[in-house]
Amino acid sequence: MKEKRYFILAGTFTFLGIHFVFSTKNRILLIDNDINERLCAYIGGIIKKLGGILIEINAMPDHIHFYTYMPKNVSVSKFMEIVKGNSSKWVHATFPGKDNFRWQDGYGAFSVSKSLENMVIQYIRNQQNHHQKKSFQEEFIEILNKYDIEYDENYIWK
Repeated sequence: MKEKRYFILAGTFTFLGIHFVFSTKNRILLIDNDINERLCAYIGGIIKKLGGILIEINAMPDHIHFYTYMPKNVSVSKFMEIVKGNSSKWVHATFPGKDNFRWQDGYGAFSVSKSLENMVIQYIRNQQNHHQKKSFQEEFIEILNKYDIEYDENYIWK
């Protein structure tokens, strides 16, 4: 009798929790009450279609935060290219008066430890209160400093 051999193939196991932050072009106040909720839902749909899981999202008039579990087969840059590009096209197609809607060129992407994700979720949920005390620019600089990310202020806001 022939001996059976079993081969266990190594799997790929990931936890890629990422907090994304990006603003409208030139931080123009374009995310008003007419589009806010629908824009957040639409971005959630894009993320789901890419294989990610949206955990929390919140938009302010000039920027957006979301925390997602990234799919393992899409790079961060490709993920953001699709999220930002598709959501911008959707705004133009759905809201004719928003033809000047644009996202800034860059974004912030910050890894989140599973043990700290509840803090990030609460932070995103509390954006309206948070921005009564700080501007988007102050907030973003604070996050960059928290993560020890080097930056030149001449290039952050492009």
